[in-house]
Amino acid sequence: MRSPFRCVLDIRASLGECPQWNVDEQALYWVDINAPSLNRFDPASGVNLSMPMPESIGSFAFRRGGGFVVALRSGVWFADAQGRPTRKVADAPYDGAHHRFNDGRCDRQGRFFAGTMNERRDASTAALWRLDPDLSFHRVVADVTVSNGLAWSPDGRTMYHADTPALTVRAYDYDTATGTPSNAREFARWSGETDRPDGATVDAQGCYWTSFFRGGKVLRLSPQGSVLAEYPVPAMCPTMCAFGGEDLRTLYLTTARTQRDDEELARLPLSGGLFAMRVDVPGLPEPSFAG
Repeated sequence: MRSPFRCVLDIRASLGECPQWNVDEQALYWVDINAPSLNRFDPASGVNLSMPMPESIGSFAFRRGGGFVVALRSGVWFADAQGRPTRKVADAPYDGAHHRFNDGRCDRQGRFFAGTMNERRDASTAALWRLDPDLSFHRVVADVTVSNGLAWSPDGRTMYHADTPALTVRAYDYDTATGTPSNAREFARWSGETDRPDGATVDAQGCYWTSFFRGGKVLRLSPQGSVLAEYPVPAMCPTMCAFGGEDLRTLYLTTARTQRDDEELARLPLSGGLFAMRVDVPGLPEPSFAG
């Protein structure tokens, strides 16, 4: 099947991740975890601005007052509008020799969530953490190996979260007043070796879009967890999608080329690029950190 995704930036990122659309700037921000860098892509001009980071960056969010909150290997930091880390606000809750931050974003109340991952993948020693606007830091989900797939339903009352090696996405009841998930249940589970749910987003109808790392596809799931559509990607390792454009009906997708062999890269030379496709149902604006 021919892919509906087109490459809008052939940047050959090592591990592109965490795309987020800035409505005010009409620009897409994203990270290359391994480069490491925070990037700003302007679709109108095709120009990508890379802002180097001092260490691995797993995820980030915009701050309401300007600049960013960034999850670096050493901890969670504030960064200025040029992407320069200016203040550490939470220490890393792990041994940085073999753990780092991964997927993250804000809930609709302006709390920043960032998951961690065990780079050895030999134990469920990672977790999902929450940074509140008062800068207190809390563990909210434990016993995962690679925290991923974080998203919320349009009303904010359901939280989705994946553990990639477990091939599972869970849904939680979400208390919007306290930022606390509860009543964990299986939302979707797969069994294929390449059916590895990575980053995700939710559209205005409450459908969950998940990227299959090593699976070369993006799936759209109903709010009940059934597969509604499958879209092939011209890269084996899509990582996360985000809605953008003036009408939030352009689905952007980051990909990776790290640890891919020469045969695969010859067959899929755009691996590591930034892709986009038009969709019928729009997304929702990405929330910003309230602290």
